[in-house]
Amino acid sequence: MLGLLCAAAGGMVARAAYLQLIHKDFLQEQGSERYLRTVEVSAHRGMIVDRNGEPLAVSSPVDSIWAQPAELLRQREHWPMLAPLLGLKVAELEQKLAGRENRQFVYLRRHMTPNEAQRILQLKIPGVYSKREYRRYYPDAEVTSHLLGFTDIDDFGQEGLEKTFDAQLRGAPGFKRVIQDRRGQVVEDVESIQVPRPGQQVTLSIDRRLQYLAYRALKTEVVDHRASAGSAVIVDVATGEILAMVDQPAGNPNNRKDLRGDLLRNRAVTDVYEPGSTMKPFAIALALESGKWTPGTLVNTAPGFLRVGRHLVRDVHNYGLIDVTRVISKSSNVGTSKIALSMPAERLWQLYKNIGFGSPTGVGLIGEQPGVLHHFSRWGGEIGHANHSFGYGLSVNMLQLAQAYAVLAADGIRRPLTILKREKPLDPAAERRVLSARAVRQVRSMLEQAVTRAGTGAKAAVPGYQVAGKTGTVHKIVNGRYASNRYFSLFAGMVPASNPRLVMVIIIDEPKSGAYYGGTVAAPVFGKTMGGVLRILNITPDDLPTMKIAGMAPAAEGTP
Repeated sequence: MLGLLCAAAGGMVARAAYLQLIHKDFLQEQGSERYLRTVEVSAHRGMIVDRNGEPLAVSSPVDSIWAQPAELLRQREHWPMLAPLLGLKVAELEQKLAGRENRQFVYLRRHMTPNEAQRILQLKIPGVYSKREYRRYYPDAEVTSHLLGFTDIDDFGQEGLEKTFDAQLRGAPGFKRVIQDRRGQVVEDVESIQVPRPGQQVTLSIDRRLQYLAYRALKTEVVDHRASAGSAVIVDVATGEILAMVDQPAGNPNNRKDLRGDLLRNRAVTDVYEPGSTMKPFAIALALESGKWTPGTLVNTAPGFLRVGRHLVRDVHNYGLIDVTRVISKSSNVGTSKIALSMPAERLWQLYKNIGFGSPTGVGLIGEQPGVLHHFSRWGGEIGHANHSFGYGLSVNMLQLAQAYAVLAADGIRRPLTILKREKPLDPAAERRVLSARAVRQVRSMLEQAVTRAGTGAKAAVPGYQVAGKTGTVHKIVNGRYASNRYFSLFAGMVPASNPRLVMVIIIDEPKSGAYYGGTVAAPVFGKTMGGVLRILNITPDDLPTMKIAGMAPAAEGTP
């Protein structure tokens, strides 16, 4: 037994001596070719989807090629093969590495497709490696670009909803321990240290189908009228959910080379305008609520202008003696001013404030401007009071105007707006009455007259449905003065007027085709959009005679 133990010990000593003395170089080479490393495992960003689960922003896997400069600088003979695959010239590749010999990590090219990156790795050039990352992709491109914004190359939100909800959308990377060979390639996964946590999904109130219809109609009018820009918003009256928000001009966020701030600005919230005649229904509603006025009360608008102090308020035509209903349908500045001036300015200011003008909507969109609503003591007397009644002297964004018309559509109740899908019914405690239901219903009836052949908004009509709405045409302010030939064209309306479900507001900035009235330029966007929207949402028609005249079949009952 003792002999066996001695023999075994002797064999072990001999083997150790053999490995240490004879195979020393071989073992060191093998050891140097295996490295135990901790590497990061990327986490993909959460999806943004519409209210029906349709993807609006997704993250797709890509590979980025990086290098150890010192190692790659010793591989110059491989550069002529490597550079073209990176989309570089050899001189450009050398420039990326020059002066960085002491760095351990330099990107050569970011966000390549996995197949492109694999062709580079197959060259097996020492010092060249890949890293899995994710790139944001927007299926609807320019249609949703203003609303969604974009992410930077590291997948961090930079604008729009990508920035607003960046904390929820961003995931947390994981880590794992691996064995790499001397070329940096993973030979074996040893263990997972921390599992990556994907970002959360964000579900918007937006309906992708409605977004497309609104965008197409808006773009058509902006192009046809050679306008500088345009915006449109659709809101669900019952829930306050924003169903569509579109802008023109637009850019494709999938093509980063063409990204410009003016193409991605969400003008519906970042830009403010004097709303013009779209404000008249609120002054009229206040008058009806006071009990001093009724829809049939006569107002003398002759001779087509009204002297207020040193100033004149003018109408396009001399409408003579008309009732309050025709003041709205004909959009009389004189009639609206006379009605507003019969009440204290403070009441009009308080109404505007209660509706939400002069304050952010609370939706949380990046860059939203609250607009301007000065205290009534700063309106400048009666002329300021008159101007505010027909939409001059204050400024609003389009989302605020949509919120205001939702009040008219909801029988005088203001509901908070949201860009996220409501998963639960709106809490009644969040609602606030700002106008009486009776006065608002009377105003809606007047607004129906405005969308007839006798009114200014006839082009907003939708066959089969009663539409209530108001046009607006506003002189632009240029260098502190109203320009005589530069305009904003607006339309704000609701449908079906008998029981409003949807509100839509539109603005066209500086049309240059010759036409500039809101009824000619902005109202058609409403008509073209809502015809499709009402069919998609399967909303029952409330004006069948006009549908028969147009030769259309009523929508079928049931769930869309």
